[in-house]
Amino acid sequence: MLSTPRTKLVLLPPEKADMMAQFYQRNRAHLSPWEPIRPAAFYREDYWHSALQEAKDLFQQQQAFKFVILHHERDDVIGVCNFTNVIHGAFQACLLGYAADKHYQGQGYMHEAIQAGIRFVFEQVGLHRVMANYIPDNTRSERLLTKLGFEREGYARRYLKINGRWQDHVLTAKLNPLVEA
Repeated sequence: MLSTPRTKLVLLPPEKADMMAQFYQRNRAHLSPWEPIRPAAFYREDYWHSALQEAKDLFQQQQAFKFVILHHERDDVIGVCNFTNVIHGAFQACLLGYAADKHYQGQGYMHEAIQAGIRFVFEQVGLHRVMANYIPDNTRSERLLTKLGFEREGYARRYLKINGRWQDHVLTAKLNPLVEA
């Protein structure tokens, strides 16, 4: 578990699958412009039971770090912060993905939590680069990533199929300041 003044980043156990199902059910319309079209199973507890077990396995193998962000004082799911596609060896990099509950937007929770997650993958895992991409219209993500110190590295046309159509993405990355050139 990682702690910040207002949040906890945890690997939620499969027994708490109901929390994830409820988070995604509650935020389905809110998140749909920024995510792939999800199958109906994605919103059910049995799906999340399996997904949380897989997240635990991937964490142990250091292939992905899929954190659930909880409010520090209560177990409200604020969002998710996922470091996936971890590549070791010469690259030492991963992709960052995140989603915030509509009720917690604009209050600094995601910045606080993602900052802790980045610190973890840089200091504990030893990664050199975290990459994050966003749809050009997603100004909230643009502001968040800029505030976190991500720098624009490119633009990819029709990069991911989001909300049923191929969408362009701005490509950004943050380098580990602890790693020398």
